[in-house]
Parts: sequence; C-alpha cells; structure tokens
Amino acid sequence: MGHPAHHHKINYIEFSASDVGKAKEFYSSVFAWKFQVWGAEYISFDHDSAGIDGGFRLANDGEQAGGCTPLVVLYSADLLATQDAIVAAGGSIVVPTFEFPGGRRFHFSDGVGNVLAVWSE
Repeated sequence: MGHPAHHHKINYIEFSASDVGKAKEFYSSVFAWKFQVWGAEYISFDHDSAGIDGGFRLANDGEQAGGCTPLVVLYSADLLATQDAIVAAGGSIVVPTFEFPGGRRFHFSDGVGNVLAVWSE
C-alpha cells in the first residue's frame, strides 16, 4: 500500500482562509511558496517550497478564518485500521471518511481537545 515509510507520520498541514487567492499571493510573495490551484476553494503548497506539504481551504460560513488551529494531517497505509484503532483508544471520528483528489481522509478527536485528520490513497 502507498507509502509504508510514512505510516502514521505527520504528512500535511491545512489552514483555513477567508480568501484562498489572497493567501496564495501572500505566501508566494513573502516566502516564495509554490501552489497548485484545486479550484476557488482550495490551494496546496509543497514540501520543496514550504518545508512540508499543505494547503489552504476556504473557511466555512461562520468560521473565523485562521481562528482555529491548523489541521494536521497524518498518513496511513491502512485508513480503516487506523480509524478502528482511534475509536478503540477512546477517540472519535468527527468527520467521516470522504474522497478528495488523490485519496480519502477522515477527521478525528483525540478525546483531549485536539482534532487531526488521517488520509490515504
């Protein structure tokens, strides 16, 4: 499966933004990050230009952009097994598995106030 050496490692970080185009302009200009545009609501940056893979998503209605913590995304070679382990350890799934270009992911709460995500191909 996928990338076994990356299994359960921090793989991606995601920020919210009130305007992803403006975020792209800012980080491109100040830090020389390179972006892939996935539409009006999502852009991603890569490890080569930013030091880690990540992205900016359009903030949801009523959500204060940047007002919540960035979303740390872990990689899993076996998404279902990781989800089962999270639940067995007392965590909970807060966003069920969904598909996106390049894979699938879910978000979970660790039971002590943190929400992270896990993705796989």
